[in-house]
Amino acid sequence: MSRLSRVLAACLVAALTAAGLAALPVHAEDEPVSLRILAINDFHGNLKPPPAGIRVADPADPAKTSMVPAGGAEHMASLVKLLSDGQPNTIFVSAGDLIGASPFLSAMFHDEPTIEAMSEMGLALSAVGNHEFDEGKDELLRMQNGGCHPTEGCRGPQRFTGAKFHYLAASTFLAGTDKTVFPPYEIRTFEDIPVAFIGLTLKATAGIISPASAAGLDFRNEAESINALIPELKAKGVQAIVVLIHEGGWPSGGMNECPGLSGPIVDIVKDLDSAVDIIISGHTHQAYVCTIDKRLVTSADKFGTLVTAIDVKLDRTTRDVVSATATNIVVDTTLPKDPAQTALIDAYEKVAAPIANRPAGSIAQPLSRVPNGAGESALGDVIADAQLAATAKGGAVIAMTNPGGIRTDLARRDDGAVTYADVFASQPFRNQLMTVTLTGAEIKAALEQQWLDPARPRILQISNGFSYAFDPKQPAGGRVDAASMMLAGKPVDPAASYRVTLNTYLALGGDGFTAFKGGRDPVVGPYDDEALFAYLKANSPLAPPPRDRILNRAQ
Repeated sequence: MSRLSRVLAACLVAALTAAGLAALPVHAEDEPVSLRILAINDFHGNLKPPPAGIRVADPADPAKTSMVPAGGAEHMASLVKLLSDGQPNTIFVSAGDLIGASPFLSAMFHDEPTIEAMSEMGLALSAVGNHEFDEGKDELLRMQNGGCHPTEGCRGPQRFTGAKFHYLAASTFLAGTDKTVFPPYEIRTFEDIPVAFIGLTLKATAGIISPASAAGLDFRNEAESINALIPELKAKGVQAIVVLIHEGGWPSGGMNECPGLSGPIVDIVKDLDSAVDIIISGHTHQAYVCTIDKRLVTSADKFGTLVTAIDVKLDRTTRDVVSATATNIVVDTTLPKDPAQTALIDAYEKVAAPIANRPAGSIAQPLSRVPNGAGESALGDVIADAQLAATAKGGAVIAMTNPGGIRTDLARRDDGAVTYADVFASQPFRNQLMTVTLTGAEIKAALEQQWLDPARPRILQISNGFSYAFDPKQPAGGRVDAASMMLAGKPVDPAASYRVTLNTYLALGGDGFTAFKGGRDPVVGPYDDEALFAYLKANSPLAPPPRDRILNRAQ
């Protein structure tokens, strides 16, 4: 057994022990009712273990950490069964983003495989996440109810019948109404004690999905939406309340620690009615077990690498939560593979393989999406260059893409080869390209919108030949130095017109880049993944570019 395997095995044993895996003894009637909640978040269609795994501390020396393999539906299903074994009351839930921004195997089938995998695994309830809305409300309703895709039909190995679990959407309303897209909560009973599970996504969802997908929907304040339900739940005799919320924070400690937590979830929890007992969070792709305002708050990393085991005691008289503890447990890839999950994955792979295995070319080194101090990444540069190459014959001179659309590094096999599945993993949204006319002043205005959230700017990735400098310490509207904006070695003229290629998400004002909505004379081009695939074929072996297009003057 390798050192990493020993570390992971030790972590798993310690975690299972901490989570109280052993069968519970029979309690007297005045003893609390035991409930185990198993929780995940941000699975994003990772039916197979993600390449990066997860970083864990060595139990023998917590100062040392190692990256270990983790995740995959086959191993998660086995862990869920293991953690449920011997427990009188168990429920498996999600805090959203089960689907969307998924690897090729799930995304090719519009995430039907993931819905089927989670249903087979016994998932009971899930909050809607922002990525649940990537293809719009009607497509999400199809995920719940089943049926063939409206334009691509039934492509999978069997007819899609929809989720066996229930989506919850307490803060997502049909615009102009008080009707939620899905039920706001569901009540489950454990030994005659009702427990309410409220599910919802972040208020900012409309700003981080495409404007077309957000049309007709109203995403309301998280805490207010939850608090508004408390009188109704109490009237139904519910005292124990669990929130599944697709919003989170950023910790400073290990996956089962919380020495410091920042981010939206902190204020949301503090604003919640005291009747709320437990908060299962997500969205930020972090792992933590925290106490905020005397309430348990958890998150289980991303891509199915962790399952949170939450052990709850319910008072038989008051019917309320008297205690709750949690442990994040690694989805160890040495766990046996669940046969039902293996069969499901194999069935979809047989259909997907001919497309997934198409050779795209080769790369000299992996292309990282990790940005430098100016927000520029090697993969971002290559993607922008690919989009410019795909649209240059139509007059494009600049291409820009949003960093949030780049989901993973572009990996290489031992021989440097890259397949279509690898390309798709990096750009899973499959946005169409659109070339529009913008003035130099409009381009600058769009670049200034990179700091709508100064604490977490969204630096656009730009094509070769275009460059500029910025100073994040300057006031809003003055961070980009207009004189530094250069195209093909010449200053960008504020009054001149330029043909700029964007994906449709940006062109419609996605991520808050409303300046792009003024683009004129739109010409629709290929899909972004097809542009990158063609660029690799034409330029292999491709080396990482130098990342010198954007200058941060504050460094």
